Amino acid sequence: MAEDKPHALHVPAREIPVPAHLSPQAQAWLSMVPPSQTSAYPALDDAEAWRQRIAVSDAMIMQMYIGGRSPAGLAIEAVDIDGVACFSLVPEGVTEADRRVYLDIHGGALIMGAGEVCKAMAMGSAANLGTRVVAVDYRMPPDYPYPASLDDCLTVYRALLRDYEPKDIIVGGGSAGGNLAAALLLRARDEGLPLPAAAALGSPEVDLTESGDSFNTNAGIDGMGSLMQANLLYAGDADLTDPYISPLFGDFTQGFPPTMLSAGTRDVFLSNAVRMHRALRDAGIEAELHILEAAAHGAFGGSTPEEASLDRETKRFCEKWWARG
Repeated sequence: MAEDKPHALHVPAREIPVPAHLSPQAQAWLSMVPPSQTSAYPALDDAEAWRQRIAVSDAMIMQMYIGGRSPAGLAIEAVDIDGVACFSLVPEGVTEADRRVYLDIHGGALIMGAGEVCKAMAMGSAANLGTRVVAVDYRMPPDYPYPASLDDCLTVYRALLRDYEPKDIIVGGGSAGGNLAAALLLRARDEGLPLPAAAALGSPEVDLTESGDSFNTNAGIDGMGSLMQANLLYAGDADLTDPYISPLFGDFTQGFPPTMLSAGTRDVFLSNAVRMHRALRDAGIEAELHILEAAAHGAFGGSTPEEASLDRETKRFCEKWWARG
């Protein structure tokens, strides 16, 4: 006899109001018509269709989240680090005597965010932290599936270790960047490299199998929807449960740096942050978890008091671990 499966909970259709206790800016964001669920992805072998979709998505990211930010006060330079394209961002007033450096790994579902989008996303990190930032413009599908992206991130981390002490480096990334940041740390550890002072993972995409509870409970609430087709494109022939692809399934008892995680209560990746936090804590790793009320993936567009509060927490966390170094 087949083993009985747990019964699924059937929830009736209902309206979800905008919480009145949020800031006016957050309420306005949530009151907008929610974005449609992810439209059908191209076939995995249709590289040109993927390139077209990625180009459209990159343009939307620049317009919706990045376009209004100004690079004033930042010295930005495109650099090549051991064959990997990167951006160096140095806030005004930061000198060579300040040895702190933040390795920023951009988001974008492991397929988007290259070039100018990578640079623009890193501007926010540099402005918030007030420290030197190195942003990795890593290779991505459809032309470069796994492990190209991770290889690029590891190459840049190795290079930073030549010029900086591990205690001066913090690795961070949001969404897909959180995946690569965590995978980078697991692989660096496994290859015998020293670990950095800390890691900052914003709503990290650490489970490409999408097995967490919030992939169901927040479906239809978070307009992002499932990224499974993009996950398969990224992984290629590799297993989605490989810890270098889904870092949630890694063995953290062998070492991992202190970590800050964040997500939102409407975030489809909420379970990723919650489960990663618990896995780290169970392994004896210092970890913080910060959850924004009513925020979906990407929060509220970047200009609310709630997000400013999270930015302050991220800066506090990084300064704490840089100081301990």
